[in-house]
Amino acid sequence: MLSLTITPRFAETDALGHINNTVLPVWFEQGRHDIFEAVHPGLSVDNWPLILAKISVEFKAQIYFGEDVVVRTAIEKVGHSSILVNHEAWQYDQLVAQGEAVMVYFDYQTSRTAEIPPAVRDRLSPMIKKTEPTYGGS
Repeated sequence: MLSLTITPRFAETDALGHINNTVLPVWFEQGRHDIFEAVHPGLSVDNWPLILAKISVEFKAQIYFGEDVVVRTAIEKVGHSSILVNHEAWQYDQLVAQGEAVMVYFDYQTSRTAEIPPAVRDRLSPMIKKTEPTYGGS
């Protein structure tokens, strides 16, 4: 799992004194930086191969200015042409938000999805969330 510590800025607060709901997608995108680097080393916008298909955020608690937030990011699944990414935001040792993003490997010249190449899959592999096996019991 990737981890990023963010110090909320005063400008990210709203009139109620907590972090504005529009900020979490930006923080979660920042949490995907290492994934972007694995997909397209060097991060050049020339021949950029990803497009964002979906994002979601579910708020679990209010997030406040004045205390760091830890964003945890992991790949749940790498499909034929898509990457499903899970995010969590933690503050005061409490899960305050979670979300996911679906990124698609994309050819901008043809405006079509493309298959994720084996070399990219290899670089993404260490970021895939490990799931614990479940056992039936008696």
